[in-house]
Amino acid sequence: MSQEYVFGWHAVDAVLKKEPERLQRVWIQTGRQDKRVKSVTDALDGLGVPWKVVHRKELDERVSGVHQGVVAAVAESREWTEDDLLAQLAASDKPPFLLVLDGVTDPHNLGACMRTADAAGVQAVIVPKDKS
Repeated sequence: MSQEYVFGWHAVDAVLKKEPERLQRVWIQTGRQDKRVKSVTDALDGLGVPWKVVHRKELDERVSGVHQGVVAAVAESREWTEDDLLAQLAASDKPPFLLVLDGVTDPHNLGACMRTADAAGVQAVIVPKDKS
């Protein structure tokens, strides 16, 4: 089983807020000392999640994308089935609010869609498993 990584401040912050139990370890680029780093490291300390300050080269070796100075090792996310989604929606007292994406291949566009969906209160984002 290969290690899963989440990287970039928005992505790591989202896991920290929504699924903190998935966080296993976090690496932060040396030289970062802004408020964002302090709030994340304080939250990690509160959860008992180990974190380490490292050189950019180590982050570059872990992930191939733009990491913005932060990389988190996370437990695998659960893949939901159609039946899982239907059960969740049936159990909710709110009308379904879903986002269906098709043909979004750029990770930055996908990230923007996900952040917007989260801010709008979308209950689920549906994407094709592959390009089929």
